Amino acid sequence: MVKRVHSVSKLLRITPEEAKMLEDKALSSGMDESAYLRLLISQKPNDYPEVRRLLKELINEINRIGVNINQIVCNHNSGLYSENDKDRLFAYMRKLNTRVDEAVIIIGNH
Repeated sequence: MVKRVHSVSKLLRITPEEAKMLEDKALSSGMDESAYLRLLISQKPNDYPEVRRLLKELINEINRIGVNINQIVCNHNSGLYSENDKDRLFAYMRKLNTRVDEAVIIIGNH
């Protein structure tokens, strides 16, 4: 049995400036205006294409940093840990924290 979805049309009054903003934001998201408005109403940040892209980039960055941290830990466990490794570890952790903070700010704006 196929479930039938009914739609309802709504009249929306906005200024010409708001109409232009809606058009621009929908286009930049790769959606038509109706789909973009439904997305805004649903309040699902993970549905935003730019959020999905950002999260994918963040995951890749975390994976690269994780590989480098694992190499430093391996050096430490082998007794080859140097002051340079310690500096690199702190730099990777700062970079990781910065990237996560940036993602939180961007996602928080959606």
